[in-house]
Amino acid sequence: MSNFVYLSKDKFRELESELRELKTNGRKQMAERIAEARSHGDLSENAEYDAAKEEQGLLELKISKLEDLLSRSQTIDTSIYPQDEVHILSTVKVKNMNNSKTYTYKIVSPEEADLQKGKISTTSPVGAALMGRKVGEIANAKVPAGVIKFEILNLE
Repeated sequence: MSNFVYLSKDKFRELESELRELKTNGRKQMAERIAEARSHGDLSENAEYDAAKEEQGLLELKISKLEDLLSRSQTIDTSIYPQDEVHILSTVKVKNMNNSKTYTYKIVSPEEADLQKGKISTTSPVGAALMGRKVGEIANAKVPAGVIKFEILNLE
């Protein structure tokens, strides 16, 4: 897994903070839970101890995954991209030509995508169709339900 992951500076800081929290407070709380469960006696029949040890394994797995993600990540410098076309971290206002509704999306890496927050991935059908387009252009997104035509209205 040596492929790079592109993250915004905000997302990178958020993940660093989460990792720091898990490694300090998360591990401390887990050690306390294991010590508490251990104090209940015979470990061979102690379900609370088994559960705490399993949770510890999941915590360490999450820490490991975050460390791997951060080690492979690069923050994005948007100044290198043309400002008149859609690129990663662009905020784009589009009109769905099929239903005449307008939407505003921020184009992000797959790791940051969150449709509820209006963040769509560069690799999603809509995100991929918008990449490289300019204001006034039409983008055709091939989605499972067919093709959606989007007119690019504004770009930030």
